[in-house]
Amino acid sequence: MKTLLPLLVLLSCNVLANDLPEHIAVCADCHGDKGISSESDVPTIAGASDVFISDSLFAYREGERIAVESKYRHGDTSRPATDMQKIAKELSEEQIADIAGYFSQQKFIAAKQSFDPGLAAQGEKIHTIKCAKCHEDGGSSADDDAGILAGQWTPYMKQAFKLYRSGERVMIDKMKVKMEQLDDQEVEALLHYYASQQ
Repeated sequence: MKTLLPLLVLLSCNVLANDLPEHIAVCADCHGDKGISSESDVPTIAGASDVFISDSLFAYREGERIAVESKYRHGDTSRPATDMQKIAKELSEEQIADIAGYFSQQKFIAAKQSFDPGLAAQGEKIHTIKCAKCHEDGGSSADDDAGILAGQWTPYMKQAFKLYRSGERVMIDKMKVKMEQLDDQEVEALLHYYASQQ
């Protein structure tokens, strides 16, 4: 019986993972188990609001949001690389609601990563002045429907900032104004501040 117990536990975990509908399971193949990413260029989506997740998926589906090609990180990693526009185009409204509902109910876990405390302190001041109106609680609130910035992977955030500042990623007017006011040093400080919130 003792030798069977670990096997039974392993099998039960696999059954639970396989119980997820395919349109949710495929998200975890890049974003990680329950949406907690272990890959620094892929954002954690666990704990984000259902509004933020569904709005993001609809933006990808309609081609309004740029998508970066990525390989699968889990599951069958031999599948060809894909991107969020291709994935979202295959989703129905009901599936998008399912995905948003599932991942919004998961707990966000901050990425463990290095940061510069001095830059993080500068970034906190910049965030308070320029970002806190929409990204509440230091960027950690899901309730503002603006995505969770605090504890998000820095390489992903760096890429997102680059796309926003180049105009390749669409943003609302008030965010566009704020982005245009940030210089490179301020962006770097903000990245360290968000990374510091572990």
